[in-house]
Amino acid sequence: MAEQKAEGGCQCGAVRYSLSGEPVMAAICHCTMCRRAHAAPAVAWAMYQQDQVRFTQAQPKLYASSADAQRGFCEHCGTQILFSASFLPGLIDITIGSLDEPQRITPTLHYWHSEHLPWVEFADSLPRYPELPPFE
Repeated sequence: MAEQKAEGGCQCGAVRYSLSGEPVMAAICHCTMCRRAHAAPAVAWAMYQQDQVRFTQAQPKLYASSADAQRGFCEHCGTQILFSASFLPGLIDITIGSLDEPQRITPTLHYWHSEHLPWVEFADSLPRYPELPPFE
């Protein structure tokens, strides 16, 4: 069986990446920091081991969004691409919306649901965690 590959990038095409294998997790985040960074009510992420992610064109520009975390975006068009944090060593979150075929990855849970906006309700039966989900 061939290894699953996916590609994606920013709106202007300057930042491009390829992903190998399955994500560790795919989820919808409701935290206030993601909402602010994306100007959106929630953000869908696919988490990968860092060695599963390869940037094939320009590297995202990094912004330290907190003492423990950084976000990567295209410095030309502003598309949000990644999130990494010291409390998730060796892992990198990629925005599902930046994939060329975002429909290929389906989130399996909601996290930081304790901060969700009351008018944002998804019609699904996925588990909801008040903060980060347990990592097994």
